[in-house]
Formats: sequence, structure tokens, C-alpha cells
Amino acid sequence: MLDAALIEKCADPSLTPAIVEHFVAVAGSDDPLAITVKSGGQLVLVPKPQSPEEALDIMRQYVGKAIVRIGITQYPAGVGIVDIGQLDAGLVDPCGNLKRGTALFAKVARIVTKWYGNPTSKEVMPQMFEDAVHAWRTGEFEGTKVFQSDDPGGATFLRGKPLPPEPKDDEPTEREAVTPIEDDHLPTTDENKAGSAEMRIDLSRIGGQR
Repeated sequence: MLDAALIEKCADPSLTPAIVEHFVAVAGSDDPLAITVKSGGQLVLVPKPQSPEEALDIMRQYVGKAIVRIGITQYPAGVGIVDIGQLDAGLVDPCGNLKRGTALFAKVARIVTKWYGNPTSKEVMPQMFEDAVHAWRTGEFEGTKVFQSDDPGGATFLRGKPLPPEPKDDEPTEREAVTPIEDDHLPTTDENKAGSAEMRIDLSRIGGQR
């Protein structure tokens, strides 16, 4: 179970603490150095890193050649970088990994929320959460590559605190928040963690090449 102080300090504020805890429980790991490497849909056996430096070495060896997930959120290590030199120790730091992972998951949740038409009914919340977790594991949702796509902004069904609005000339300056999902509406699941599920993501350009 994640420490409440770690969630308060490091998790993206647009997610409720209950959602953050449940997200890590079903899609992440309790080991900050946990690393999963897949190539062609097959798990690649790599030595268990004993230090952040060893974890970085493994990431640098495989990012750009395989799908690499790292840390307590099983963050997709190749996303958002153009060179392996941009991989840093923040990916294996519990706070840094939680900050990046929950921020990216919140974007995925907003993509899912928009696709559903921004519903407010609690009855659809468990399915939407499961869809967001599936998108996190696979990197796709309804044909959209969620990690590379732009953040649609707006409300998310996982809303914890309001996000800064992005007003346009013909839009109001504040958005209506969706009622956040409560603990008793979280889906129960025995699904495997992200490390054992197949992930299909487009790694960002490595060395300037796509």
C-alpha cells in the first residue's frame, strides 16, 4: 500500500488518493526498481537491478529496441524522450516515478473521459477506470495512442482537484468538475500487474529517428 504522505506530496493532484492507490495496486509495482522489458510481445528476462544505477543501465540498453516499464507506476520509459541520454534517476525514485506516472495516467483518463462524452453517472465509473488502466497497459484506447496524443484537457472522471482551465474566446473560463469516483465505486480486480500484461506503445524518437 502506498504511503499517504507520498501520495499527497508526489501524485498528480487531478487524481484522488484512492484512485492513485488503486491505480498502482492494479497496474504498478511495490518495488521502485521494478523493471519490465518486452520485445515482440515476449517478456525479456533481465537481471533484477539492485540500485538506481543498475536500473538506468538496463533502461539505456533496451529503450528504443523494446518496450520498457519502470518503477512503482510501471511508467513507459521511452515516452517523451528523443535520446537515451534523457533517461534519468527520477524514473526509479518513488516520488519522481509517482509524479510522472500519475500525471501521464491522468492524461489517459481525460482521453477516456472525453471519448465517453464526459459522463457524471457513477454507474459508468468502474468501466471507465478499467478502460483507463487497459489503455495504460497497452498504450492505446479506441485507436488512439494515448501516450503520444495531446492532452484533451477538461474534466476527468478521476478528478481530485481542479485543473487550470484552458479557456478559448467562446468558452467559459471554468470547467465543471465531474464527481470523483469514491472508494466503494472502485472496481475490484485480480488482474495481473502491468509487468505481466502485453504493452504496445510507440516509443518516442530515439536519436532523432522515428
